[in-house]
Amino acid sequence: MKTSLFVTKRNGKKEKINLDKIHKVLNWAAEGLDDISVSQVELCSRIQFYNNITTINIHETIIKAAADLISQDTPDYQYMAARLAIFHLRKKAYGQFEPPMLYEHVKKMVFLGKYDKNLLKYYSYEEYVKMNSFIDHWRDMNFSYAAVKQLEGKYLIQNRISGQIYESAQFLYILISACLFSQYPKNIRMNYIQRFYNAISTFKISLPTPIMSGVRTPTRQFSSCVLIECADSLDSINATTSSIVKYVSQRAGIGINAGQIRAVGSPIRNGEAFHTGCIPFYKHFQSAVKSCSQGGVRGGAATIFYPIWHFEVESLLVLKNNRGIEDNRVRHVDYALQINKLMYQRMLLGKKITLFSPSDVPQLYEAFFSDQEKFEKIYLACEINNNIRKKSIKALDLFSLMMQERTSTGRIYIQNVDHCNSHSSFNPKLSPIRQSNLCLEVTLPTVPLKHIHDKNGEIALCTLSAFNLGTINNLNDFRELSILSVRALDEILEYQNYPILAAQKSAISRRSLGIGVINFAYYLAKNKVRYSDGSAKNLTHQTFEAMQYYLLDASCDLAKEKGACSSFYQTNYYLGKLPIDTYKKDIDKICNEPLHLDWNLLRSKIKKYGLRNSALSALMPSETSSQISNATNGIEPPRGFVSIKVSKDGILRQVVPDYKKLKSQYELLWDIPNNIGYLELAGIMQKFIDQSISVNTHYDPKRFLNDKIPMKQLLYDLLLSYKLGLKTLYYQNTRDGSKEHQNIKSEIEEEICESGSCII
Repeated sequence: MKTSLFVTKRNGKKEKINLDKIHKVLNWAAEGLDDISVSQVELCSRIQFYNNITTINIHETIIKAAADLISQDTPDYQYMAARLAIFHLRKKAYGQFEPPMLYEHVKKMVFLGKYDKNLLKYYSYEEYVKMNSFIDHWRDMNFSYAAVKQLEGKYLIQNRISGQIYESAQFLYILISACLFSQYPKNIRMNYIQRFYNAISTFKISLPTPIMSGVRTPTRQFSSCVLIECADSLDSINATTSSIVKYVSQRAGIGINAGQIRAVGSPIRNGEAFHTGCIPFYKHFQSAVKSCSQGGVRGGAATIFYPIWHFEVESLLVLKNNRGIEDNRVRHVDYALQINKLMYQRMLLGKKITLFSPSDVPQLYEAFFSDQEKFEKIYLACEINNNIRKKSIKALDLFSLMMQERTSTGRIYIQNVDHCNSHSSFNPKLSPIRQSNLCLEVTLPTVPLKHIHDKNGEIALCTLSAFNLGTINNLNDFRELSILSVRALDEILEYQNYPILAAQKSAISRRSLGIGVINFAYYLAKNKVRYSDGSAKNLTHQTFEAMQYYLLDASCDLAKEKGACSSFYQTNYYLGKLPIDTYKKDIDKICNEPLHLDWNLLRSKIKKYGLRNSALSALMPSETSSQISNATNGIEPPRGFVSIKVSKDGILRQVVPDYKKLKSQYELLWDIPNNIGYLELAGIMQKFIDQSISVNTHYDPKRFLNDKIPMKQLLYDLLLSYKLGLKTLYYQNTRDGSKEHQNIKSEIEEEICESGSCII
């Protein structure tokens, strides 16, 4: 190619294109990487050059050329493309490749209103010089290309109208650390800032979107999950709606417990009018959720919870499907059905479920969460009380409808409310769990707001992070990571603002955290064990035992230092009960791994000092944040060796960690024959996790007769998850390319009872 083409530089000047300069940049980006062909990238790039092309377009062209070559056979192109993207990003942010000194950068960003002005009050110039010495900007080069694009799209401070970028990743990490430990004594805070910076910038600890995009900015709301309970009154419904808007606008995902709202046809004001039912109010909530786009970072989303015995359940179950008309569908939120042992028993015994309006049976609704024996007693009494409006449906028919909708939409979720309360951080007599969150891993107490300024209401907030299991070389590594995570997240509770009093009350008194994991699939591959054959059970048991033990130990040490949370007396931990005391003992039948840590010593320590945090662990999906760490999602098996995601920047390809070394060890999602091995591993995790787990189920219709997933199989997996003590089920994934999913509503009641009779 001749070099007679001209290029327009960033300053507007024109000069002849210099291919040697491009070659030099490409060689720099390829240094130390395997199976990279600089000439191949150059060839793909030059074809797209044209006269008077800008240097910006040239850079974007070579980035795209490298990114297009990413494959499972040549995974290192994802790092070459990432380095080129980082080079480009820094040029846009700073006008040069080398970042400025930290103090100068912070001063400029505070002046522009991009950073919290208190950053200049918290720390002296000398302390900024010290923090600057901690920063390793070369760590930017450890990102994959997909991670850089996620950073640029969601996390780095920018003007979302003009697209102007203001920072690079290492400033993000050091300033998050500086903000979170700003109130620590001056003689120790630099130590914590350095340790936490090192942990998050080397991907040992993964932080969620609200923290990554928000901490260091003037906006101070960083809880990922908000749980709002609605009572059966217009004032409470309006307070719930107002709360939704406030929190959706500040980056949070929403869980809405609407289970108390009375059924259609119920009397209002002593029969003066009759109620329009749940659907109009679900639409009201949906409008609130979709009214804001969370600052342009991500769209508003919510899950609505209600009991399976609600009078309107048959109408509510179909709200997401594509049949029907807009008047009787509410498709842009998700739903979770709340179930307990009695409902499963009714199905297994071939009996009926009686449906009630919660407004007619308030004591039944309360006992549904707090006391299972009392619930059954009241339920049986209500069934024979002719003064209470009711209707009945064959339990198998109702469960089949539920699983049919779960399969066709993928987003009808399950909450086992009895497990949420029997195996919980919280004493159900004092603080029952009545709902979960958007992604079904947070289980915290809530109290409905009677009005927006209600001092007695309680909106639950959970602040999240995750350990990258791919970086765990020894289970003792959890000790340091737990200390840093617990201390950092606990500081967020004081550092953030609370737009609603009921949320502040809950956050400060309970101090609940949800620390999970990412990269579990890589962790299994690295340790040469698999999801499906039982070989990962003992490792999973050892890993999650160590994780929960060190989280509790870190929180106990913090309680010794700063005091236990004021609502500690409402927890099971206060009673001396630990997760190892309350788990479903069916787990012992599938995993005989003993406990390896001194839980009795920890129990006595907690009895003496309490815990700083009412809850500590929750296993979340972590889809976006795991991409930043070039890790596999949460606890999920990967769908392929290369994940492909479509974004505004085009197709993003990301290769699983250490693919070339471990490709024979990975177990891909659609190669796993059934859900049993995965569910059993989740049950082992749940033994130790004090909140819940975003557990998914997966089906490939081609494994079944006529490409149809049998209802028997769906119900068997549902029952198995209950038997294993799982608290919640999140997505149901059906393999793409299959025929339209038609569930066979089986005439197999006997078979279901046979296959499920030992489950409960």
